[in-house]
Amino acid sequence: MLSTLIYRSHLYDDVPMKSLKELVNKANKFNELLGVTGILLFNGTHFFQLLEGPEEAVSQIYDRICEDKRHHNVVQLMRDYAPARRFGNAGMELFDLTKYDRPSVLEAVLDKGTSKYQLTYDDRALQFLRSFVESKERENYFEIPLDGSWDFIPDTSREIDGGPALARQEAFSFAFQPIIDPLALEIVSLEALIRTPEGGSPHEYFAQLPQEDIYEADLKAKKLAFAMAKNLGMEGLTLSINLLPMSLVMVPNAVEFLLQEIHANGLVPEQIVVEVTENEVISRIDEFETAIRQLKSAGMSLAIDDFGAGSAGLLLLARIQPDTIKIDRSLISDVHKSGPKQAILQAILKCCSALEISVIAEGVEKPEEWMWLESAGIFNFQGFLFARPRLNGIPAVAWPEKLNPLG
Repeated sequence: MLSTLIYRSHLYDDVPMKSLKELVNKANKFNELLGVTGILLFNGTHFFQLLEGPEEAVSQIYDRICEDKRHHNVVQLMRDYAPARRFGNAGMELFDLTKYDRPSVLEAVLDKGTSKYQLTYDDRALQFLRSFVESKERENYFEIPLDGSWDFIPDTSREIDGGPALARQEAFSFAFQPIIDPLALEIVSLEALIRTPEGGSPHEYFAQLPQEDIYEADLKAKKLAFAMAKNLGMEGLTLSINLLPMSLVMVPNAVEFLLQEIHANGLVPEQIVVEVTENEVISRIDEFETAIRQLKSAGMSLAIDDFGAGSAGLLLLARIQPDTIKIDRSLISDVHKSGPKQAILQAILKCCSALEISVIAEGVEKPEEWMWLESAGIFNFQGFLFARPRLNGIPAVAWPEKLNPLG
């Protein structure tokens, strides 16, 4: 099966131009052995390469490319399949765009092609190529700093070990994880995450319950979440709680119960963000909408959690109009390397900007993920990079600190 892979990268400033010819010669020999062809474009700063060949061979070559220390910000733009090669004459041909005038450069590149495809046929690979040649892709290209540009320094000043006392009589507990603005060095919210008393996952807790009891248990557990939040201190912070969407439908007077427990623990509704996941099927959408209206009328805010992980996100965005969405880890993971994820996230951000919906990136684990997301316009984050959830307490937050490149 013929596989096509396209990537873009940035040449390091200290790499001599004369070394590029040697790079191409070595790559040609290796590509020829593996039956891979394509074209490599260079505009003086960035590379754009199209590789075509057997899927395993293309993957092997791309892995070598990602490890090459002569370039950085390697982003895979497309991975697809085709019936024929578009550039089948060379193992890899270096095409220096700077040697051609702008009106003729695209035609000169396409003259190297060997396939029947034309740009007018809307071939995706050639559309990517044209965007690079005409510099159209730069508006969506965020350069992130080099590896090691930031250090993350734990701050224990707001760390609290609340102890398990409040949870001793229950079959569950809660872990708390901050949602932060890293550059402002500010905790903006705490999320209460249900756990077993030993710290096991929500799935472990709910798996031990009969199916008919899950929604009531989910809702009633928030009584402990509010009590623990009060014990930990919530001055100036909001508290996010997770609810299965159908808990608001299947449990009678669910909103009234939440309000009662909020007030009983000295909190106010305006402090509370109710997070509902798009993963669960909402079978009674009209009743769910009614419950959401009650929540908002009482002063609570609504967030869609795990946005992008399920199939209902856009429907909820259109019908429910949440105050916040939390982008799922599946879209966040290695976003700095993935062109498709970058395009999807930029579309989500544009949509949310038009609707005045705030965005949180959750599950952030790598500095490069955070740097790309910050460049794209996200300011609030949650993830292991900054703080892991702490059972019965508030963890220390590791704040980013810019390193001096001179040492």
